Amino acid sequence: MTGRESPCSRPVTGTLRINGRERSISLEPSRSLLEVVRDELGLTGTKYGCGEGVCGACKLLVDGVAVRSCLTPVGEVVGRSVTTIEGLAGDGRLTPIQQAFLDEGAFQCGYCTPGMIVAATALLAQNPQPSEEEILSAMQGNLCRCGGYPRIRAAIRRAARGSSAPPSGDR
Repeated sequence: MTGRESPCSRPVTGTLRINGRERSISLEPSRSLLEVVRDELGLTGTKYGCGEGVCGACKLLVDGVAVRSCLTPVGEVVGRSVTTIEGLAGDGRLTPIQQAFLDEGAFQCGYCTPGMIVAATALLAQNPQPSEEEILSAMQGNLCRCGGYPRIRAAIRRAARGSSAPPSGDR
C-alpha cells in the first residue's frame, strides 16, 4: 500500500447474499450497491433514479430494511442479506403487495414501481396494519413522476387487508 491509498479504496472480497443466493464479489468497497446489483449481477429491476437518495427508485431490502442502494457502499453489505425486486416473488407467485399494485393499477410508467414495492414490503413487514399516516410517512422517500400516489396508497391498504376485493376506487 502506498502512502496515498486509503483502506476504503482496496477491493473487497466477500459474500453478498442476494435474493437468497450467495454471490462472491471482489469490488471497490465504496462502489454503490446499486451499481453492483445492476452492472455486476445483472439485476436490473432496481432502477437508477436521481443518484442522490431522493427519489427511492433504487430501494432494496438489506436485512429486511429498505435502503437507498445508490447511497449504500457495497462494502457495508458484505455478509448481509440483500433482496431486490426480483427476489420478492417466489415460486412464480407475486407477493400480496405486488398483486395489490396490479389490482389497483398502482403504476403508469412503472419506473418507480420496484422502489415503491420494496418500501411497501418493508413497511408491511414491520407494521402489517399501518394507518394512513404511517403509509404516508413510510412512502415519503419515494417519488412517482406520474402522480400515482392515490393508487399506490390504495394498493398498500389492499395488501394490508389481505383483500382480493375489487379496486378501491380511491384514485
